[in-house]
Amino acid sequence: MSMARRLKVLFLCTGNSCRSQMAEGWARALKSETIEPYSAGIEARGLDPLAVRVMAEAGVDISGQRSKTVDAVRDVPFDCVVTLCGHANETCPLWLSGKARVIHVGFEDPPALARQARSEEEILAIYRRVRDEIRSFVEKLPDRLLKESAWPQ
Repeated sequence: MSMARRLKVLFLCTGNSCRSQMAEGWARALKSETIEPYSAGIEARGLDPLAVRVMAEAGVDISGQRSKTVDAVRDVPFDCVVTLCGHANETCPLWLSGKARVIHVGFEDPPALARQARSEEEILAIYRRVRDEIRSFVEKLPDRLLKESAWPQ
């Protein structure tokens, strides 16, 4: 693959507030030479401040990203759509998956898990764990895609 040809990857989640934002941030920070990352949601719920906080702890600033629906990226010809939650996988708009490869990798929802937490430290631990799991996935993403499919040059 030519370095000039970056894969257009959409990270899709239900609300585009946490997991998909983290994935976009990691892809931008770790894989900018091979991935042109985007994130969107079935809905737009706003950027989760705790996601911003734990990403900043890891040296990735996502504070300038914005929560948006898939309609905001309708005209982007994606190579790959990565659904990060079951709901997004089940309701991924057909026009998104037309020519793009769709990969589902479910990550737990930090805001939902945080409702059961008893302290701020427990909440942050949940967000950090999911952040690190998403980082691990993103670190392997271009190699995984290149092995699974022959992309146009």
